[in-house]
Amino acid sequence: MSQKVFFAVDLGATSGRTIATSIENGKLVMNELTRFPNHITDMLGHSYWDLPALYREIIGGLREAKRRGYDVVSIGIDTWGVDFAMFGDDGGLMRNPYCYRDPHTTGAPERFFARYDAEKVYNSTGIQVMNINTLFQLDTLHENGCPALKAARKILFTPDALAYMLTGNAVTERTIASTSQMMNARSGELDVAIIKAIGIDPALFAPMVDPGHCVGTLSEEVQRQTGLGAVPVIAVAGHDTASAVAAVPAEGEDFAYLSSGTWSLMGIEVKEPIISDRSRELNFTNEGGVERTIRFLKNICGMWLLECCRREWKAQGMETSYGELCEEAEKAERFRSLVNPDNPRFANPHSMLKEIADACRESGQAVPETPGEYTLCILESLALRYRQVMSMLREFAPHDIKCLHIIGGGSRNRILNQMTADAIEMPVIAGPSEATAIGNALIQARAAGMAGSLQEMRRIVAASTETETFTPNPDPEWEKAYRIYLTLK
Repeated sequence: MSQKVFFAVDLGATSGRTIATSIENGKLVMNELTRFPNHITDMLGHSYWDLPALYREIIGGLREAKRRGYDVVSIGIDTWGVDFAMFGDDGGLMRNPYCYRDPHTTGAPERFFARYDAEKVYNSTGIQVMNINTLFQLDTLHENGCPALKAARKILFTPDALAYMLTGNAVTERTIASTSQMMNARSGELDVAIIKAIGIDPALFAPMVDPGHCVGTLSEEVQRQTGLGAVPVIAVAGHDTASAVAAVPAEGEDFAYLSSGTWSLMGIEVKEPIISDRSRELNFTNEGGVERTIRFLKNICGMWLLECCRREWKAQGMETSYGELCEEAEKAERFRSLVNPDNPRFANPHSMLKEIADACRESGQAVPETPGEYTLCILESLALRYRQVMSMLREFAPHDIKCLHIIGGGSRNRILNQMTADAIEMPVIAGPSEATAIGNALIQARAAGMAGSLQEMRRIVAASTETETFTPNPDPEWEKAYRIYLTLK
């Protein structure tokens, strides 16, 4: 008898994977099927995602599942937030979608808020202002007279677009929609007034659904390509962080989480949105979670800085693994160079190495010279940023925060985990690194009647995965470094 599996598609900003997951004796068993890069294509002045290539990779993963003899129960797709695709009258893709790092939205929030009240937007959506948000992307396209937008008949967020390409059915899943800055955080519905303010017809968006909704089954075309039958496609928590937070192996609510990867998303899980003058002032965001929970969080520019540095070193002929860089970082002089990782200058510079060097020089600090020194600068700066955000979270949390759960790929970075524990003076529990795919699969299992509440899902995660606890080491040097960090722009 074939093994029944849930097929999870986990797409990040730099790579993607397909994973077959089963539940055996109350524990998860995961097998990676395929892994592939997700390239940003720079062309004619813009940065694009290659959506047909991602679709092709999903088809390849499904073929591999068929080749291995798995009985695929369902399929779920999670991706990064804010980005979207447009489809025309004939159902076809209008063009490859812009990447959120495309510079066309530079200054877009200021342009939009010159004609629409910023406080009104925040009071509805509870979303932090970032020029990458869907709201500003669509407003910019409309202002620029984008031909694809003019001809569009559907606007679908990235995971919903891929589900549509597999099934022919269109939905808008709530957790991914919540990243757009166009969804009312209290009602969970799109804010029609905001959408109309950017000149977009709200009817272009598909009906809203919650995680666990069945979008449809694989189209006959996809069935022919993969050799599979009419497998259901489930709208999981389409925003990858929402799927990851669902897989935090925590009991109770007295924790904060850090989803660590290209981006670091640090926050708490609450039952109602936290929307106030203070949360707006500090630019916190309220995104949707499983069971209509709210992920009250702040986006932090995470390992993006180091990934960019690694690309530059590779271009210079230096192959550098994360492990080697961390080893070199441990040998470097501590707190020699610090930066604010969320300074807009680090969003997408031509040279991250030069940008970090310039920032250190401008603030009167020593300029990193070796890969180890650059790595230490980035890791210490991130740990200090985490400390700053944690102090803000404590101000808002309706409960005590007793520990920080670090999930995602960054949870494997033991040196950063220990730095974080030392900086925030709180235990750090690291793992699982595969939290996003686990959450994706468990939401599918819940749709199939094999998992219950969010808390039950988390108990399955705790029983299935190993975590590592990092205990803070008292060190007054962190306090000194933090005072320096707070002076940085």
